[in-house]
Amino acid sequence: MNWDDALEIYDEIVESCNGFERKGKKMIYTSSNGYMFTLLIKNAEIGIRLPKDEAATFMEKHNTGHYYSYGAKMKDYVLVPESLWEDKKLMARYFEQSFAYVNTLKTK
Repeated sequence: MNWDDALEIYDEIVESCNGFERKGKKMIYTSSNGYMFTLLIKNAEIGIRLPKDEAATFMEKHNTGHYYSYGAKMKDYVLVPESLWEDKKLMARYFEQSFAYVNTLKTK
C-alpha cells in the first residue's frame, strides 16, 4: 500500500476513536501518558502496542509478528497486517485497547 492511502486509513481509524488524536508530521503516531501506542512509519506499516499476552494472541490470531521501526524491534508492538486495515471497527477496538494499556503504565 502506498503512504497516502495508509495515512488516510490511519487517520480514519484514529478519528473514530475517543480520547486521543494523531500526532506527528513525518512519523505519525498516537500517544498518551508519556507513551506512544500506535505508529505509522514511512514504509506504510502500522504498529500497535499491546500487553505481552495480548500481543502474543494478536500475532497468532492474525498471522503476523513484531513491529520494526527503522530496523529496530519496537518493544510490545505488533505489526498490523494490511488485511485488517479495512475493518475500521476492529482496528478502532485495537487502537482503543492499546490506549487503555499505556494508561495503565507508570506515567513518564
